[in-house]
Amino acid sequence: MESVKRVVLDVLKPHQPDALEFSKAIAEVGSDYHVTLTVVEVDKNTETLQVEIVGSAIDFEAVQAAIATLGGALHSIDEVEVQSENDTG
Repeated sequence: MESVKRVVLDVLKPHQPDALEFSKAIAEVGSDYHVTLTVVEVDKNTETLQVEIVGSAIDFEAVQAAIATLGGALHSIDEVEVQSENDTG
């Protein structure tokens, strides 16, 4: 069994909720999620974000659902780190 330990996402969202509320809502998806959000670009109606999520077993589908609920759109998965059950490193 593999566990997703880290993902970096390219996300487009409206100005509201703000970056702080958006980060908190994603962090609430998992009990040990650490979320780092960087605003890459701002235009009249939207913000382009780089969202890094680190956790022991990230539920990617739940993260996607949270992003959609917050009015965001996932553009791409830019980085991913997966660990197998047998990987001790």
